[in-house]
Amino acid sequence: MLPPIDELRELVTTRLTAFDRREVPPAEGVRRAAVTVCVLRDTAGLPYTIVIRRAARGRNPGQWALPGGRLDDGEQPVEAALRELAEETAVTGVVVAGLLDDFVTDSGFVITPVVAFGDGQQPVADAHEVASVHAVPLERFLAPGVPRWRGGLLQMPLGPSIVVHAPTGAILWQFAEVALRGRELRVFDVAQPHWTRT
Repeated sequence: MLPPIDELRELVTTRLTAFDRREVPPAEGVRRAAVTVCVLRDTAGLPYTIVIRRAARGRNPGQWALPGGRLDDGEQPVEAALRELAEETAVTGVVVAGLLDDFVTDSGFVITPVVAFGDGQQPVADAHEVASVHAVPLERFLAPGVPRWRGGLLQMPLGPSIVVHAPTGAILWQFAEVALRGRELRVFDVAQPHWTRT
């Protein structure tokens, strides 16, 4: 059972502050991106995070993802993550709790995951980039069978029709373990399905 969202925010912030995150140092030619694990509260006051389904066109069409994207020139990861969150879901004014490990994808991107808390905003999908936005109660991350492994691949079953694979699934698994459970977990070696490598 998770505490009320205000207590949860303090707890997660404390855990992420103490977390010895692994950062890929800036280097020439490294392509960088950032995503936000955004925790909001529903009308009953219960915490949830949002996952998006990418639009049928563009990069990673139709895949489950966290709001995020490439860093603009001169942009820092936190700045990029929050910009993309606002662009893709219209969620603004969030408070950053901390960062998880950088994840290096098979396609050569370094993804920096930012954990942030907002209030009772209603996410709205950007029609150009996002097919849909889905609320996932944080309790779902602590449910039996989450995560699960199929054919050696990580799956995060987060709803009746939401099964998230790496790299997003790996980031969400680390979020669940480090931020919600207070455990140490590294996910740099989690394999990606071939169809996520675009």
